Amino acid sequence: MAKVILGNHSSVLVPRQDRDSIRKFYCDVLGGTITKADPERDFVRLGENFYIGFLYGDVPDESEFLRSFRSIFLEIKSDNVEEMSRKILESSLVRKLDVPDPHLYFQAPGGQCLRLVGIDEDLSFYEGAGEGPNVGKVKDAVKRL
Repeated sequence: MAKVILGNHSSVLVPRQDRDSIRKFYCDVLGGTITKADPERDFVRLGENFYIGFLYGDVPDESEFLRSFRSIFLEIKSDNVEEMSRKILESSLVRKLDVPDPHLYFQAPGGQCLRLVGIDEDLSFYEGAGEGPNVGKVKDAVKRL
């Protein structure tokens, strides 16, 4: 049987007017580096080995959280979760999402939803092992967003 793994590259189409706030958030707040930029796109490296391509276009502004359970949440990791949480929230560039989970969930400029976790944190719950947040409470919280 063929095998599949997630790669270290991602891309997203975002509104052209979000370019400055996306650059500020992913570079100034998260410490990313723009590896290439042209009038239509930016390539941002986060950490040693993860790349996001932001393709700028005339697309609808999705700055309001989409109330869909079909949205994907990306996970970002930090070696200092407290400091990074503070930096993210103090940037005033994100919308904190009220999810009953011990992690910080937020919507970044451009509409992407992210969860912040510790680099060395035991995340076995998200792999299907161990106890974690109450699923019913999480579903209810997302409905209220």
